[in-house]
Amino acid sequence: MNYLIPLLVAAAYLLGSIPNAVWIGRKFYGIDVREHGSHNAGATNTLRVLGRKAGFIVFVLDFFKGFLAVSLAYAAGYAAGSPQMYNMKFALSAAAVVGHIFPIFAGFKGGKGVATLAGAVMGVYPPAVLLCLVTFLAVFLIWHYVSLASMTAGIALPIYTVFVFGQTYIPLIIFCCAISVLLLITHRKNINRLLNGTESKITFSKKTNDNTKSQQ
Repeated sequence: MNYLIPLLVAAAYLLGSIPNAVWIGRKFYGIDVREHGSHNAGATNTLRVLGRKAGFIVFVLDFFKGFLAVSLAYAAGYAAGSPQMYNMKFALSAAAVVGHIFPIFAGFKGGKGVATLAGAVMGVYPPAVLLCLVTFLAVFLIWHYVSLASMTAGIALPIYTVFVFGQTYIPLIIFCCAISVLLLITHRKNINRLLNGTESKITFSKKTNDNTKSQQ
């Protein structure tokens, strides 16, 4: 079934390329979120520009497109939990996230891929992701920085995988570590703003106001 692998990877990329923030903004609000706020086509900027409802919908859709992309691995026919299945899921995760960041359906200008990545990793190793989501919520509710919450959850992923769930499968550990590094790289500007005290917070007030703009 090796001939299926490139087709599945391509399908995962196309799923990741679905620009939920862009089409929802244009269709229901007449706004391209990439022209406002941080100029990213992701859930955080959608929340900032269009409000809570739109932001939540975009997050859910981006999360599930990542999860669905990884679920395509089962079409390859590998045994669940086998090295081949894990490797297939790793490849599909990468394809979905690349699709979100560089979407073919939106001029290759997307978002940072946090929600899509979370959904993809949920399809790879759900137990650790659930703890990471709890970590994300805890950090966000305390400090109200989405960037800080995202990076903290990402850093926690390999820690939970190894020390909480006792995983010893090296490719899975490397995959989780790579995610941590990716999140730090994509949030490097946010790190500078956090260190300088200029990163903006997200609060759930009734209206999204322009004073909360950051470059998350």
